[in-house]
Amino acid sequence: MTKAAAERVFGAAPWVVGWLADRARKALAPRPDGERHLLFAICDHFEPLHGKVSSDVGLARVRAWREGYPVLASAFRDACGRPPRHTFFFPGEEYDPAFVEPLGELVERGFGEVEVHLHHDGDTRETLRAKLNETLDALARHGVVPRRDGLPAWSFIHGNWALANGRPDGRWCGVDDELALLHELGCYADFTFPSAPDPCQPAVVNAVYYPRDDTQRRAYGRADRVRVGSPVRDRVLLVQGPVAVASRGMRRRWPRIEAAALHAGDPPSSRRLASWVAQWVHVKGRPEWTLVKLHSHGAPEKNARVMLGPAMAGLHEGLAELALAGWNLHYVTAREMYNVVRAAMAGRDGSPSAYLDYAVPPPERATLRPS
Repeated sequence: MTKAAAERVFGAAPWVVGWLADRARKALAPRPDGERHLLFAICDHFEPLHGKVSSDVGLARVRAWREGYPVLASAFRDACGRPPRHTFFFPGEEYDPAFVEPLGELVERGFGEVEVHLHHDGDTRETLRAKLNETLDALARHGVVPRRDGLPAWSFIHGNWALANGRPDGRWCGVDDELALLHELGCYADFTFPSAPDPCQPAVVNAVYYPRDDTQRRAYGRADRVRVGSPVRDRVLLVQGPVAVASRGMRRRWPRIEAAALHAGDPPSSRRLASWVAQWVHVKGRPEWTLVKLHSHGAPEKNARVMLGPAMAGLHEGLAELALAGWNLHYVTAREMYNVVRAAMAGRDGSPSAYLDYAVPPPERATLRPS
């Protein structure tokens, strides 16, 4: 192993230890009998201006998705006949109606939903509140923000992974009790992690949980994992994607960090799909509902070629093969995955497809799509 490779793996020791503990714990857990359900979501840090490009380039990137995603998704269906569902976590600091409206059209056609992403630095509680409210107001003008009890209901991914001021150097946030503020403004779930080998990555891995105290810096590092019968708490729920120390294959000696990221340098593969499923992210007590939440930065051209091209088509073909092997596949958005988690906590069983709108309703724009 090279020095650089060693630093990447062993420099991330807290999460590696957490992963080993998770594997040991799940090895002792009973495997589900009967039907198995795989809930599959892609949470895209969708940044049209990534790389500080011009507005014209940003518009071209959005247009590529507006035109290309329906072509890709229309070729595949899950157990309920639904196409792949993409979640566009849109960065508030890049808001332009010309960027968001095409995404709203995809929402209306049933191909996905839009959620909140934000890069920010050096904020106070009040300056961050203003930025989030501005973002919510802007997205709401496109009919893509659900409302619950008259208030916006939304999920979040933090830019630069720095949730709750989680970076050691304090950059890219500034607000220790960010999770508490998010909840005050209507955020029901965070989908930021995993981020390994980034230093923001928590030792808690492959889990769905509430932070024990949402007022502290890096509050996401102490977990109360949810299970069937867990009460709903007045704080943001954290839904993690799979993370692992994984094999590179027979001809590669050293392992790789598998952090559920799809990009040009690490496209999807059958080996990666098997690793994601094997991490067995689920609500304790409902082991037959397995969650696979991936993430991407899908707007830049080189990544879009992966996300809209043959590599992604191959992933959906691999998911179809899992269905033939006995899995019931469910394409879901971030909101729908959260709703299924809530249903599991409440003791619901059977097919998770019955609970896609369980706690948070769909956005107004989604209700316009033809039946």
